[in-house]
Amino acid sequence: MRTREGTTPWPAEIVERYRTAGLWQGRTLGDAFAEAAHVHADRIALVDDAVSLTYAEVHDRVEACAARLIDRGLAPDDRVVVQLPNHWTFVVLTLACLRVGIVPVMALPAHREHELRHLVSASEAVALVTPDSLRGFDHLALARTLRASSPTVRDLIVLGDTTPQPDTVSLTALCAPSDEATRTRRLPTPDAADVAVFLLSGGTTGLPKLIARTHDDYLCNIVLTSPPSAVDRDTVYLVTLPMGHNFPLACPGILGTLLAGGTVVPLGSPRPERAFAAIERHGITHTAAVPAVVASWLDHAAVEGFDALRSLRVLQVGGARLADELAERVVRGFPGTLQQVFGMAEGLINVTRLDDPIEVVVGTQGRPVSSFDELRVVDETTGLEVAAGEPGVLLTRGPYTPRGYYDAPEANARSFTPDGFYITGDIVRQRPDGNLVVEGRSKDMINRGGENISAEEVENLVYGLASVRLAAAVAMPHGTLGETVCLFAVLHDGCELDLAAVRAHFDTSGVAAFKRPDHLVTVEELPLTKVGKIDKKALRERLADELTASERLSR
Repeated sequence: MRTREGTTPWPAEIVERYRTAGLWQGRTLGDAFAEAAHVHADRIALVDDAVSLTYAEVHDRVEACAARLIDRGLAPDDRVVVQLPNHWTFVVLTLACLRVGIVPVMALPAHREHELRHLVSASEAVALVTPDSLRGFDHLALARTLRASSPTVRDLIVLGDTTPQPDTVSLTALCAPSDEATRTRRLPTPDAADVAVFLLSGGTTGLPKLIARTHDDYLCNIVLTSPPSAVDRDTVYLVTLPMGHNFPLACPGILGTLLAGGTVVPLGSPRPERAFAAIERHGITHTAAVPAVVASWLDHAAVEGFDALRSLRVLQVGGARLADELAERVVRGFPGTLQQVFGMAEGLINVTRLDDPIEVVVGTQGRPVSSFDELRVVDETTGLEVAAGEPGVLLTRGPYTPRGYYDAPEANARSFTPDGFYITGDIVRQRPDGNLVVEGRSKDMINRGGENISAEEVENLVYGLASVRLAAAVAMPHGTLGETVCLFAVLHDGCELDLAAVRAHFDTSGVAAFKRPDHLVTVEELPLTKVGKIDKKALRERLADELTASERLSR
């Protein structure tokens, strides 16, 4: 299937409105980067350990990589699953794909066979891009397994130190400087309305859905998020979150920094020792983190101090709700300005502004980056808009919020209204000043350290254990991760089960480690609603009561 066949188009009159307003520029992301590379040719674009590349050098490698991909038989609109660590080759490869209309599918390094098999199948990928190994896991062996069972995957493009094998392609070689053959190669150019990249949903109903972002809407996303974050040619952006996430990729992130003429510094780990050293060494001005990482940085700084961070101008925090207490500690201690970011790969981005009062920065998750972002806050049961200032489910549509998931009509019927509003599942209050306060989730979702986990997916996996009769996964509050996965299980008569066995089952099922339950409660029965469904609200309330009682005992 061609990507346009699986996407939900914006209505023609809305397209015209966005183009007339200058929100959609009719430019591809590849064109936008080429223009930036021309203007900033001699400036440093990318620094990764011993690799330091100017804009001219990155552009040269992007063009060469694009030519080599085409010469290997890849074509515009082909999909490529990209599962890479934070590394300079991710930037070159992604820009090369955008240059010629090959569509990267942004997988995460933590994904395993369970998730990757789904992404390959859903996108009909023709290639997998992977490290040979990472943190002791053999990614190449898994890639070979996936290729052997896929009717579409042909190429394995591998990042690593090992000698390339006959059945693999070296990513480093693909990203090498141009030669005579690549310099004379004529390259195809996509249309601005074409799909540029597939991001992944944090969907509540099992495995992630594909979010098709076009060149028009994703460039709009980048352009709108850059000014509120003060990203410009002097920006030095540290990437510690996985580079395939929407937040560090384009809010404004990697792409926003490159389009502004700044410098991108990938780092393989957000551990405070490494992050603080990188910030000091490179004069980092901007970075993005999730609350769990911020908590670890605060603890580290309480011992080592904040001197290493003196160059930092903007610390963006998103991916999960930042507790007010943590926000206050950041404001008191960190150099620069805290910017809360509340958004989603499906589109809408809200940020606090750098000149907002402290009360707004600490106590809210910001407001939309565009006046063209439309918001509704509705009652979860009736679907009617709530009174001003009352909590309700957030619905949104706008110039960078797609109208549907890729090739997913059933999911679209659940997640989008007939008039094109995306049902976020977030419970929010909108203040009179327009800023949002996130109260929680209506969807059956667990946000563990910024990674969204479907409770249904966890439960489906648990039912693979012969001892389990009924299962319910819910979010359990956690001081640093925000939420963890708590599993309630009813066992068959005479059976036993412990957490180690559950986690071992997830490992053998080839599931990303962050989805493993962190807590197990075996019960005689599960509470039910009046219509006979498992009462997740009652289970969450039970956990909250137990945590409150535990806190009282510990005082």
